[in-house]
Amino acid sequence: MIEIKLGDIAHLDFQVDAIVNAANAALIPGGGVDGALNRAAGPELKQAMEKIGGTTVGSAVITPAFALPANYVIHAVGPRYIDGKHNEAALLSAAYEAVFQFAHEYKLHSLALPVLSSGIYGYPKVDAAKILYEVANRPENQHFAMSVIVFTEEWLSIFEKLK
Repeated sequence: MIEIKLGDIAHLDFQVDAIVNAANAALIPGGGVDGALNRAAGPELKQAMEKIGGTTVGSAVITPAFALPANYVIHAVGPRYIDGKHNEAALLSAAYEAVFQFAHEYKLHSLALPVLSSGIYGYPKVDAAKILYEVANRPENQHFAMSVIVFTEEWLSIFEKLK
């Protein structure tokens, strides 16, 4: 089940098993979702990310959530959008697949997700939403309670058209 919610993923007013972070490959806290989650979680999240040391675009890693309202943070690395001809769609899909692989492995029930790569990485919003929706709606992923947390109302109409 996918629910689209307007809000700030770093300040949820509900508990989830895991919050998905839009991380960079170096796993160094940056701006956007990543920076906001790190500020809200406390310095331990940055330290946990540093211990891992990095991951590749299209993959994910998992850490404890520390002060966030979740048990885990799944740090997914989506691609920077160039022109759609540099494997961006496959890499974005792979990042979401990595998130759901952790969700299955850790037997999670609920996730809060941003739309990966759609901020400073420049992925076109409609295309990014379609990829998230496609992976999340696969039969093996439909039993998760998923809250896609969006920061602006523009996203609500984008996802409404995908239903």
